[in-house]
Amino acid sequence: MAIDGPLYAVVQTYEAFEVRRYEPYLVAETVVSAAPEDAGNQGFRILAGYIFGRNKGARKIEMTAPVAQSPTKIAMTAPVAQSASSGGYVIQFAMPREWTLETLPEPLDSSVALRLVPARTVAVIGYSGTWSQSRYEENLKKLEMALVQAGLHWHGEPVWARYDPPWKPWFWRRNEIWLEID
Repeated sequence: MAIDGPLYAVVQTYEAFEVRRYEPYLVAETVVSAAPEDAGNQGFRILAGYIFGRNKGARKIEMTAPVAQSPTKIAMTAPVAQSASSGGYVIQFAMPREWTLETLPEPLDSSVALRLVPARTVAVIGYSGTWSQSRYEENLKKLEMALVQAGLHWHGEPVWARYDPPWKPWFWRRNEIWLEID
């Protein structure tokens, strides 16, 4: 079970969402070409190989949360996200905080990249349930409408963050959608 994740501070809480300021954090990421529902599973397997020892030195890295998915059309410094894209999806694992880019072991799989995600402020809506595209889109609309009502503006693509393993009952799964705000 994931016990570590990116550090953040809650800036403000609204009825339907909260605003968080995330500190910079490291990710291991890979790009997969698949349908939105399949991309996460394919990327998860590749990145799990990296953290379970498929790296120089065969070092194991503790699992963290969330696992995030983004279309490849986003600049590599943009928030991770999930949305339709012909180029595939970037799947990311946040790395435990004790690692740095210099100390993380080099991946043996050339499709795995390591990078620093810069600090940013995001609006976040949380929900439980399945990882279906329809649930994602329903909650993304709720977040966008709430941001408009609050007079907040966002940019970039939404982040679809998933915190639980697939064997956890769907009704207990923690999911979030993040939008980077101006």
